[in-house]
Amino acid sequence: MTTVLSFPSPLHPSNDINTYLFSRHSMLPYSPDFLWQIESGIVRTLTWFEDGSVVTLGLWGDGDIVGSALSTMNPYDIECLTDVKVKKLPREQWHEATEAMVLHIQRSEEFLKIVHCKQIESALLQLLNWLAKRFGRAVDEGQRIEMRLTHQEIAEIIGATRVTITRTLSNLKKQGVIFVHERFMILSPDQQAFWHYEI
Repeated sequence: MTTVLSFPSPLHPSNDINTYLFSRHSMLPYSPDFLWQIESGIVRTLTWFEDGSVVTLGLWGDGDIVGSALSTMNPYDIECLTDVKVKKLPREQWHEATEAMVLHIQRSEEFLKIVHCKQIESALLQLLNWLAKRFGRAVDEGQRIEMRLTHQEIAEIIGATRVTITRTLSNLKKQGVIFVHERFMILSPDQQAFWHYEI
């Protein structure tokens, strides 16, 4: 049985000393000399302003790479939104991750489009649709987003207040666009009018 630690510990020291397991809400350490490739789980990269306001730079899952070498942000952090299994990629192996780096750029642009949407409900619908595509699975009720985000975390992603997000999510629930089951959000497939927010 593997113990989840907030500080990196090799899962299989004798087989793969570069694989680590992190618990939800822990921070991945980083260095300009290595990147992390996510084998399972979801992380967010973030920075913040002088007043303490958090800015989410991206959300990343299986196969994605993250690390300070991919960013010029200072400060810069990598937060685990779920339990996460990652593989360390030292600089001399970066040439092996070309496809993942291309995907990193593409997904950064998708994310940028969402956070620059000025209308909050539209931005929220785009975000939920994107999350459902990237981190979701089909269930009888629709597409279930396989991650739990607090209203505050959603607000930080799209640049809104927590109160506004709570109110907007409540409206979407009343419209039948989304459902919540066991704290997971489910997007209804029957609300076709809202699926034009796809990226």
